[in-house]
Amino acid sequence: MKNRWLPSLVLSPSLLMVGVCVYGFIAFTFYLSFTTSTILPNFNLAGVENYERLFSLSTFYSSLQNLGIFSFLYITISMLLGMTLAILIDQRIRAESIFRSIFLYPMALSFIVTGTAWKWLLDPSIGLERTMHLLGFENFVFDWIKDGEMAIYTVVIAAVWQTSGFVMALFLAGLRGIDNEVLNAARVDGAKSWRIYTRIIIPQLGPSFISSFVILAHMAIKSYDLVIALTGGGPGRATWLPSVFMYQYTFTRNEMAVGAASAVFMLVGIAIVVVPYVRREMRLNKGGNA
Repeated sequence: MKNRWLPSLVLSPSLLMVGVCVYGFIAFTFYLSFTTSTILPNFNLAGVENYERLFSLSTFYSSLQNLGIFSFLYITISMLLGMTLAILIDQRIRAESIFRSIFLYPMALSFIVTGTAWKWLLDPSIGLERTMHLLGFENFVFDWIKDGEMAIYTVVIAAVWQTSGFVMALFLAGLRGIDNEVLNAARVDGAKSWRIYTRIIIPQLGPSFISSFVILAHMAIKSYDLVIALTGGGPGRATWLPSVFMYQYTFTRNEMAVGAASAVFMLVGIAIVVVPYVRREMRLNKGGNA
């Protein structure tokens, strides 16, 4: 009896807190999106008016456009760079552990620290542009962070720098799991290295690609602290993402119901990415156990 109930008793406080503080507040946010809440929550139902207003706002569409640019470049570059680094490290180079630590180190930092550091680096008055001018390159210009059309790409740069090492670790684990006998047989048959990678190794990295995509996609959708620390959402609204839109409308413009509707929209986006992955993993686990 003790062995049966003790684990449940120990885990129950954590499960209760998760149930209330995570799923409870998700349900509450969903309810608020159908109310007339402004600066404070209220329980006066307004139907789908907040969703209609949400999709009529140009600021929301611009945040979605920014999310599309950011997520596409962020996911694509991080996966390509991470896979390239993994392939290079997989060559059994010297000091491999040192290089792995160096590439993984940015992931140990918070996005606030990353955003602040890159803000200093990209600021034309004190960062890279100023340094190049001091070195004698007077014509060097790199003011993307001040340019409304280019500022979103500075967010991509900072985000890729932070997570590409983590993606490298995922691909490196996939590379180390490939059967060496197959690779040795291909080499004996005279296959060139590039053909071995394109025909044998990379096709077997499917699980690493899927895992990387899911992780990066959900991080892109909920990115907030990096944007605020790096650009503050500016210049103007040039780097607004749905998360920034949600915060601004909920806590700055006192339109809590509209902010809640945008939060529900973000939740749906994350669910579209995560739920199929979780179901796939559960099916694979059941198949493995069988």
